Amino acid sequence: MRPEAREAMIEGMLRWANPSSPHAEGRAARAALEDARERIKAALGWEGQVLFTSGASEALGIALRRAKGGRRWRSSVEHDAVLRAAPEASVLPVNREWDVDPDAVEDALAAGDRPVIAIQWVNPETGKVQPVERYAPMIEAGGGVLVSDASQLWGLERFPRQGQLIVISAHKLGGPIGVGALLVGDLGLLEPSGGQEFGYRGGTENLPAVLGFAAAVEAWAAKRGGAPEAERHQALREMHRALETYGARHLTGYGETVSAISALAMPNLSAAAQLVRFDLKGFAVSAGSACASGTLKPSRVLEAFGVEPEVAARTIRLSTGWSTTAGEIRRFTDAWIDIAMGAAAKAG
Repeated sequence: MRPEAREAMIEGMLRWANPSSPHAEGRAARAALEDARERIKAALGWEGQVLFTSGASEALGIALRRAKGGRRWRSSVEHDAVLRAAPEASVLPVNREWDVDPDAVEDALAAGDRPVIAIQWVNPETGKVQPVERYAPMIEAGGGVLVSDASQLWGLERFPRQGQLIVISAHKLGGPIGVGALLVGDLGLLEPSGGQEFGYRGGTENLPAVLGFAAAVEAWAAKRGGAPEAERHQALREMHRALETYGARHLTGYGETVSAISALAMPNLSAAAQLVRFDLKGFAVSAGSACASGTLKPSRVLEAFGVEPEVAARTIRLSTGWSTTAGEIRRFTDAWIDIAMGAAAKAG
């Protein structure tokens, strides 16, 4: 967690009161909550509304269950939270470039009934960026509603200034866990449910977490593109080049990717075995997105991208964050090579 977020959370815990209470302490808490909302909007350049939630999963649930529209659609590579929120949704395939097929999007719009279409901004397993900025005007002009999971968008160091329903999460950029937001271009897109957050989400707002969220977003906006980011990006590029000489396969697809997420296939060793070996060397990696990696099942996302099952079974997910140093990336590179050489010697 960013130090700015920790300090803001401590302040929030010391002054906590229910923001919905009419007494002086409650009114002060409400003022702090609304100030945090405006600070996030200002830092992101967001012109719509911000609804605070317990995280990206809840925000996706609100968007997909309560968006005013008809048939639900989702890309084949969405996060599991989208599948849970809209299990009946029709599926949009990806093409050979790993982009959601634009013809399929056009077909969904042509079907009418104001379709609600979920297309993630950045894939959490591979770092592949979907061209949402191309799909968004297409969907809006076609009468649909776009729901975009932008939880991993922080790695792009830019943020969309307008849209329909965009989901973000605090802990992906160094904020606290257990808080996220649904960015709403127009509240008229959603059916209200009653309760807090302008009547769109019930439950007492988590003021300490919201204050930490706001502080993290402001820190991200102020420091993006700085020297630590440049050094980290360079170290990751060097890592990929070095690992490829030892047989690594970097699964990226085509077009834009975020460097903060890497899907790396190692020869001769399963992902499960790699997780154990990296853990013993002090590196926490995963197989698939964190919400699904505990199962160690073959990744349905890699399968949807067209990755061969045998390659997918040897693929781990490496993620870096604002505090990851270039030195840590180089040490990981050495560890990967050591593990790969050991596996090769055993296989040979």
